[in-house]
Amino acid sequence: MTKVDHTAATKAALPPEAAEDRPPAILTREDGATIAYHRRAGRSPGVIFLGGFMSDMTGTKARALDALCAAEGQAFLRFDYFGHGASSGDFAEGTVGRWREDAIAVLDTLSEGPQVLVGSSLGGWLMLLAALARPGRIAGLVGIAAAPDATEALMWRRLPPSAQEAILATGAVRIPSAYAAEGYLITRKLIEEGRRHLLPPAIPVAAPVRLIHGMADADVPWQTSLDLAPRLAAADVQVTLVKDGDHRLSRPEDLALLCRTLAPLLV
Repeated sequence: MTKVDHTAATKAALPPEAAEDRPPAILTREDGATIAYHRRAGRSPGVIFLGGFMSDMTGTKARALDALCAAEGQAFLRFDYFGHGASSGDFAEGTVGRWREDAIAVLDTLSEGPQVLVGSSLGGWLMLLAALARPGRIAGLVGIAAAPDATEALMWRRLPPSAQEAILATGAVRIPSAYAAEGYLITRKLIEEGRRHLLPPAIPVAAPVRLIHGMADADVPWQTSLDLAPRLAAADVQVTLVKDGDHRLSRPEDLALLCRTLAPLLV
């Protein structure tokens, strides 16, 4: 485990952010739903970014990785899940299983050869589910405040009894969030379907794994990454703790750390 205190760390320069000057491409699923994405051609292994809950592919981390891959000539792909961003679908109908299927469809259809999956928050759970489904395609995993089993461990169990009762009675509840003015919509369908995708105690992922977590994360405790690391079958697992880092880890120094962490996996 590496413990990083950015109050004294050197801040590496980041490549410029990628321009959002073109409409996203569209992948149409078998049921007619559409996944919006941006893809950059380049060398292998490619990088696929998986965003967080109620997030989209235009965020700071996705764009910083896009810029890094552009500078290095690396293939890169970012996309929006069902009900997120520019993709189709009603967010209220979204589930972990549906978003897992989106990630696998993107991996199967829009990428070639080995890939490094970079998952932020809920995306850290989805990258593990995708890696379990397609182990032969995975060159590495990078989790940013990874939140495995989030619907159970970080949503349901944290809800007060009154909110749990409301979900069971009405099918949904909104909870306050620092990241969405309207709050997070938590549905009964999301919670119950999520239980079908909880990770096993021992996770048979053999590819190298890097986990970055802020110790000031108020949403996903940094101990989550420490607990996840020994469960992974991979021999090459590293955890980096950012002492003053929050959940987003989107400051310039955080993005520089992300890029430095990813770079060695791209050889």
